[in-house]
Amino acid sequence: MSTLNLETASRLIAAGQETARELGVRVHIAVVDPAGNLVAFQRMDGAWLGSLDVALRKARTSALFPVPSSMIGEMSQPGGPIYGVESTNGGLVSFGGGLPLATADGAVVGAIGVAGGLVEQDVAVAEAATKAL
Repeated sequence: MSTLNLETASRLIAAGQETARELGVRVHIAVVDPAGNLVAFQRMDGAWLGSLDVALRKARTSALFPVPSSMIGEMSQPGGPIYGVESTNGGLVSFGGGLPLATADGAVVGAIGVAGGLVEQDVAVAEAATKAL
């Protein structure tokens, strides 16, 4: 697979929602292409409205800089090598819940962003979703 299509993105979202239900959390899940453009999005009933933008930005962060969004947070602390990066590209998110999506050969085909729970819950949902790739 060299591109991320709607069918695959929908499968990722379904896997993520299943884990979110198991954790008892309501989240937003965004799947984007390598340029950060939206491929698919779902908001679980009752998910906080403010988390919608966060999920999109987590996905976009991990698409534009193909590392977990939490890694951006580690490197962008005061005195860090990319301090201030979160204010670039229209605003990035520098905490967990965004993960790049890569094929078995390492080609990045997009990213996923999850928001609405505690950071650890968002990460768990995103990790579960990536396993459906």
